Amino acid sequence: MTEEEFDAFYATAFPRLTGQLYAFTGDRGEAQDVVQEAFVRAWDRRRELLADGAPEAWVRTVAMRLAASRWRRARRWLELVRGTPPPEHMPGPGPERAVLVAALRTLPEAQRMAVVLHHLCDLTVEQVASETGAPVGTVKARLSRGRAALARQLGEAEREDDRVR
Repeated sequence: MTEEEFDAFYATAFPRLTGQLYAFTGDRGEAQDVVQEAFVRAWDRRRELLADGAPEAWVRTVAMRLAASRWRRARRWLELVRGTPPPEHMPGPGPERAVLVAALRTLPEAQRMAVVLHHLCDLTVEQVASETGAPVGTVKARLSRGRAALARQLGEAEREDDRVR
């Protein structure tokens, strides 16, 4: 990848990756920092990135790992400053989130990826197509089928929840 190609890649991928990492971290500044750091690391590997064929996926993976690492360091630092050990039991996700995650897991991987990228990462259909390498029509079909399957799954979970009450 030449410098010009890398610059073009950066210009198109940075906003998209920042949006995805913002969803992951919940902090826009942190998302921008880790994506920027991932691009710095990608600069040193720019020739191999083109050969890999998925440079954006590589940068996203590095950025997500950086974000997780920063979170762990910050958490550990807070524990040291407070002088308290980490809690023995961390509460799990709320029931709504658990039901949604369970329903997402029932979807085929391609549908799940399309639904998550479009609805949770706020990517357009065209961006999802670019990200997954699938045609726009295929992404639309995956989204339609995925939403229908989720509606069925979540409807069944709601009916089951009503029976328990």
